[in-house]
Amino acid sequence: MSLEPFSSNNASTSSTLDCDIAIVGGGVAGTTLACALKNSGLRVALLDSQSLEAATARAQVYALTLLTGRILNGIGVWQDILPKITTFKEIRLSDGDRPFPVQFFPSDVRLDRATHRLRERLGYVAEHTPLLSTLQDFLHDADNVTTLCLSEVLGVEYGDDRATVTYRREGETKSLCARLVVGADGARSKIRTEAGIQTYGWKYWQSCVTCKVKPEKSHENIAYERFRSNGPFAILPLPNNRCNIVWSVPHARAHELAEMDEERFTEELQRQYGDSMGAVKVISPRQVFPVQLMQSERYVKPRLALLGDAAHRCHPVGGQGLNMGIRDVAALAQVVQTARRDGKDIGSIEVLKQYESWRQGENSVILGFTDFLDRMFSNNILPIVAARQIGLWTLRNVKPIKTIALQLMTGLLGRQPEIARD
Repeated sequence: MSLEPFSSNNASTSSTLDCDIAIVGGGVAGTTLACALKNSGLRVALLDSQSLEAATARAQVYALTLLTGRILNGIGVWQDILPKITTFKEIRLSDGDRPFPVQFFPSDVRLDRATHRLRERLGYVAEHTPLLSTLQDFLHDADNVTTLCLSEVLGVEYGDDRATVTYRREGETKSLCARLVVGADGARSKIRTEAGIQTYGWKYWQSCVTCKVKPEKSHENIAYERFRSNGPFAILPLPNNRCNIVWSVPHARAHELAEMDEERFTEELQRQYGDSMGAVKVISPRQVFPVQLMQSERYVKPRLALLGDAAHRCHPVGGQGLNMGIRDVAALAQVVQTARRDGKDIGSIEVLKQYESWRQGENSVILGFTDFLDRMFSNNILPIVAARQIGLWTLRNVKPIKTIALQLMTGLLGRQPEIARD
């Protein structure tokens, strides 16, 4: 992985391209795409406004699905990630403190013989720092990938046969040419906005309070999703018997929780957490972030593709956000590498539409699913309470329905990218 900048050139008169693909955004999704294109024969530039160290310095925690694990395994980086994260073997879904939670086990997924080895797990939980740093390390020997840290993208000009990316690095304004620009620069994507791509969706009435805790007893590698009238309350197991809390509540309540002294907050948290793991101790600062549903009206234009949070956002219930982005990565990598092998222009709209038609529809299903869960469970309206009790009974007792729901949550329902099949 080169950390040297491209030489500054006059892109409008240059007869050669600096790279095939310019990825704007060095977060998990953008870096994973660079990893997926390692040794692909495509020249890749990865631009990010932060240093490598600053990019990894976040307290965020992600639930990773079985499909995400397969994709990262196909890329070749999974064996380095797996020892640094937690594998969970059970999911418990409950309606508040009502008895009889729905328990999901690996056998409920009904995997085929080729994936029999996955029967001991349902998913994973990864912290941002070890996940992204491992992806960065994977690129160190990638001769076809150039990483441009501390590079602020100023704008992109899209031409018939190339796109010109103008960026500022070390006080100098530079430019590079690429066949394809990938916007992986987050929910407030400058690439998406300047390309004139509209979004639709809404902000929820909730914000999420997150923190890490240390329970008195073992979390036993179980992931919990508890639906409360104010919003879902998730407990995700972490290494060293720690847990990450994602607590969705109305905005005012979220800020109230964030401003409480530690003793009072711990008392409030314990009431939500329950006593199954004994007393809990808060071991990290609390963070608050609002949640929204967002879908881009289109994922591609000539010479441009969006992925990850730049293309879509969902409610954190079910932990689907990053996993949607990783599936975008696998799909886009497959489409452009196939186009290259077939001698096609990887930045043409005909090629990029294959990626959009694959991912936009599948992502819409997940957006609808997470929105339905939040709205169905975040209220005490009696007819809805009765309906969801029937739904939970169905999940507990009707095996095919349970399997379909679990396959959706684990990413195994829908088109599987080639990289995830080995």
